[in-house]
Amino acid sequence: QLQASGGGLVQPGGSLRLSCVVSGTSLDYSTIGWFRQAPGKEREGVSGVSRSYSSRKWYSSSVKGRFTSSRGNAEHTFFLQMNNLKPEDTAIYYCAASRYNLITSTWSQRSQYAYWGQGTLVTVSS
Repeated sequence: QLQASGGGLVQPGGSLRLSCVVSGTSLDYSTIGWFRQAPGKEREGVSGVSRSYSSRKWYSSSVKGRFTSSRGNAEHTFFLQMNNLKPEDTAIYYCAASRYNLITSTWSQRSQYAYWGQGTLVTVSS
């Protein structure tokens, strides 16, 4: 019920925009999270955004200033704009939906998200 797309191969310093579409009328959610998992590492929160309050956004320290979360004009569509990409950003990126209105201290906790997309691979390499 969540579909992430937009990954690909990009050179260091380049940009990508990931999309997340939430489908299914029965899906009740309040927060969208973006997570990533690099080979051999745990899945980590990258960014979160409130479904209803566009000003409520959060970023991990590793991407703050480079990544931007947003909601699309179409309902149930969300984006993660990634600029100035670095090789360490290489990972599978997932979008996830939470029933809860998450806050600064909880948005990056995987346990808060009940719904997950299948992931899209981002590779940053020259």
